[in-house]
Amino acid sequence: MDVMGDKATLFETGRFVQPSGEEPSRDEDEMGEATEDTEEVRLGMAARTGDAEAASVLGAMLLRRGDLDAAEPQLRAAASAGDRPAANNLGVLLHQRGYPDEAAVWWRIAAVAGSAAAAHALGRHHRERGDEPAAEYWLRQSAEQGHVLGAYALADLLEHRGDSRSAYWMRAAAERGHREAAYRLARSLDRSDPEPGGPEEESGTEEASPEAEQWYRQAAARGHRRAALHLGAILEKRGELKEAGRWYLTSAKDGEARAACALGFLLRDAGDSESAAVWWLRAAQDGDGNAANALGALHAERGETQTAERWYRAALDAGDDNGAYNLGLLCAEQGRTAQAEQWYRRAAYAGHREAANALAILLLRGGDTSGAEPWFSKAAEAGSVDAAFNLGILHAGRDTARDSEAAVRWYERAAAAGHTEAALQVGIARLREGDEQTAERHLRCAAGGGSAEAAYRLATVLDARRPPEPAHELGESVHHKTECEEWYERAAGQGHRRAQVRVGMLAAARGDVVEAARWYRAAAEAGSRNGAFNLGLLLAREGSEPEAAVWWTRAADAGHGRAALRLALVYARRGELAEGQRWAARAVELGPVEVAERAARLRDALREELSA
Repeated sequence: MDVMGDKATLFETGRFVQPSGEEPSRDEDEMGEATEDTEEVRLGMAARTGDAEAASVLGAMLLRRGDLDAAEPQLRAAASAGDRPAANNLGVLLHQRGYPDEAAVWWRIAAVAGSAAAAHALGRHHRERGDEPAAEYWLRQSAEQGHVLGAYALADLLEHRGDSRSAYWMRAAAERGHREAAYRLARSLDRSDPEPGGPEEESGTEEASPEAEQWYRQAAARGHRRAALHLGAILEKRGELKEAGRWYLTSAKDGEARAACALGFLLRDAGDSESAAVWWLRAAQDGDGNAANALGALHAERGETQTAERWYRAALDAGDDNGAYNLGLLCAEQGRTAQAEQWYRRAAYAGHREAANALAILLLRGGDTSGAEPWFSKAAEAGSVDAAFNLGILHAGRDTARDSEAAVRWYERAAAAGHTEAALQVGIARLREGDEQTAERHLRCAAGGGSAEAAYRLATVLDARRPPEPAHELGESVHHKTECEEWYERAAGQGHRRAQVRVGMLAAARGDVVEAARWYRAAAEAGSRNGAFNLGLLLAREGSEPEAAVWWTRAADAGHGRAALRLALVYARRGELAEGQRWAARAVELGPVEVAERAARLRDALREELSA
């Protein structure tokens, strides 16, 4: 509401403004006061002679000063004489005194005479009384005359009613410099983030439009603290952290707790935890639950569990359900299972999906499968990827066809959200069903996400369809590394034992004995019996049979039948018949069939030799 009405511009000119860049001296202050007093006396004398304009200006001057008793008679006299600004200002005065109905009478007089400020005030008066048609009429009159507050109030009214025309007037008010209109216009254009400073899982991933950013800047530059907060969030998402920090700081200094919290996270990520804690403390004291949680986590990392618990409780008191979830985590780490379950339940009942998943895991570990499953389902339906994967595991542990199908469905849901292990499980299931194309797609996703098992299985799929290697003109094979070899090597590099054996076999096939031995040894030392057996074969071919026997022994002890047969042959050649017979008998036990048959013949021959 424009307190000074149509005369506002008069009193916002240089008459009462000090020259820029200079601090007035005491003498200049006294001179200004004397000048104003002189002007007031002159206006008073003119008003007493019936000069309506002088009475109007004098009334406005007194109204601005807060001297309502002295202002009212001047404004009444001028308004009764038909002075439009006086009628508007008299309405303002009466409204301040608690006489809204009489104020509306004078505003109507001024508005009918063409006062945009009075039309705005009258429109707001009618809206406060629920008369929206009258409110819209007068606000439109004000807005169409270029009154910025009228345009904003009209936009607000139309938006409240769901009228699409509100956007036009909101933009008009923003273009005329109304900071709240600029902020609201930016919010309507910005679909990237529902609310900066909220839980991370609620944050959007789309980037704000350039136009939205422009309006945020305009509102922030005019001191709108929430606009500064959103502008900081846009810049942070874009990686412009220095400027983002400046806007967060501006907003935080103006009292925006969410900006103080966001600034704290920015400082923490930059490695300045101490400064981060200062801003989190400020935000938490202003009731920001996210900041209280951050403080709790900071103290928990330092081992200050009592302080951490206090801040988590403060977050909960501020209405942040993460506080209950974090209290559950804290209790679980300390082995306080009953309290952890209590806090998880509190957060889960409030809709916290990760708390529901954590509660389900806690119940599952306690053997309560029937109690865990509904919480996994609730968390998964709310969007928890881990809960969807856990549901897959739960169903996969049951032996019915229906549960197997349900397991794959949940795995697929988690895989679609980027869960690497779930993508692997879907790939394995589809391979089992013979759907190689779908399996390959999921295995590629899992392998790309870092799963060594997925990389190995993908390599085996590609290996099975690999054509024979072309022959060189002179009969020598020409080797080009295939995609399947690259996946084998990636899996091998991640410590996958079967992949290491396979890479060793491929190296041996192309004659690279050193490379083959390296991979066989890596697999064998990690516990692969096939790796140990193949390393033994390689060493034996190179003339190192004693060392080969060491690796065959390791493989045979791990259940490798062929390694046991090789040992039987080694000992038989050495003349150690009893030891040879023992390993031959072991090979018969281990198999496979063809090995068992050969080992049985060797065992019997050695037995006859020993009894001869």
